[in-house]
Amino acid sequence: MTPIQGAAPPMARPSVAVALGGGGARGLAHIVLLEVLDEMGIRPVAIAGCSMGAIVGAPYAAGMPGRDIRHHALRVLRNRRLVLGRMLEARVGRFTELFTQGIVNPVLIDGETLLPMFWPATVPARFEDLSIPLAVTATDFNARAEVVIRSGPLLNAVAASMALPGLVKPVIRDNRVLVDGGVVNPLPYDLLLGGADVVLACDVSQGRVDDTGAVPKPFAAMLGATQIMQTTSTARMLRWQPPDLLVRPAVEGFRLLDFFYAARILQAADGMRDAVKRDLEGLLAGTGSAQAAPNGSAVVG
Repeated sequence: MTPIQGAAPPMARPSVAVALGGGGARGLAHIVLLEVLDEMGIRPVAIAGCSMGAIVGAPYAAGMPGRDIRHHALRVLRNRRLVLGRMLEARVGRFTELFTQGIVNPVLIDGETLLPMFWPATVPARFEDLSIPLAVTATDFNARAEVVIRSGPLLNAVAASMALPGLVKPVIRDNRVLVDGGVVNPLPYDLLLGGADVVLACDVSQGRVDDTGAVPKPFAAMLGATQIMQTTSTARMLRWQPPDLLVRPAVEGFRLLDFFYAARILQAADGMRDAVKRDLEGLLAGTGSAQAAPNGSAVVG
C-alpha cells in the first residue's frame, strides 16, 4: 500500500522511567506497580532502586515479569522455617563473640550471602547484562555521601543498597564502605529526571504511626529512627522537585520486617491498580500533572 502523501508519522509513545524506594517488607508492594506496567504494555526505559526497591527492581530489569516476581516472592516467603534457616546461614556474628570480641552484633546479616538465597536464578551477575538499565543507590559511610552504581557486579551493589546499619553488614566495593542507600536517597527518582518523558516513583517509606505513647525497645527504636529519617528525607525531596507521578501503596500498616506478611502486603497494594492505570494513562496522554493523594493512591490533577 502506498503511503498517503503528507500524512503525519505515527506518534511515538512517551517513555517511562521508574523509581522504587526503600521500605523493608513494604517494598514488596513495588511488585504490584510492575505488574500494572506489564498489563499496560509499558516497558520502562530505566529503573532506579534503593534497598528493597533495588532488590525487586533487579529481577524486573533482568526481564522477569512482575507476575513471576510475585509468584517467586510468595513461594520463598511462604516457608517461614526455610527463610529463618537461610538467615541463620547468612549470619555474620556469633553470640560467643560478645564475650571474646567485646560489643558486637551477633545477629548481623551478610547481604551478599543472603540475597542469592532469595533472588530468582535469572538475575545476572552484572549490570551490563540487564535488559533495562538499572541504577542502585548506596551510601559511602566514611565519605558521608551518596553512591550511585550503574555498572559492574550487581549482587554486591544491591547488597550495599540494603545494608541497613545494625542489621545488615556493610559492603566493601571499590575500596568504599557502603551502607543502605536509604540513608541519603530513599526514593531515587532524581536519578531519572530528564531521562524519560514520564518519571514514576513508588514510595513505601511511610510506616505505622503509633499514638499509644509506648517506649520502643532498642532494636525497634533503631529501625523506627531509620524509617523516620527516610520518610523525612523523601518529603523534603518531594517538596523540592516531585516526580511526574507519585504512587503510595496503602501498606503503611506493615512494619519494616513484616516479610512473612507478603501475601497481605501484596493484597493491600493491589487496591491501587485502577488508580495507577487511570492516572498514568492520563499523564501519558498529556491531560494533566501528577500529585500525591492524601490517601496514598496516585492522582493526576
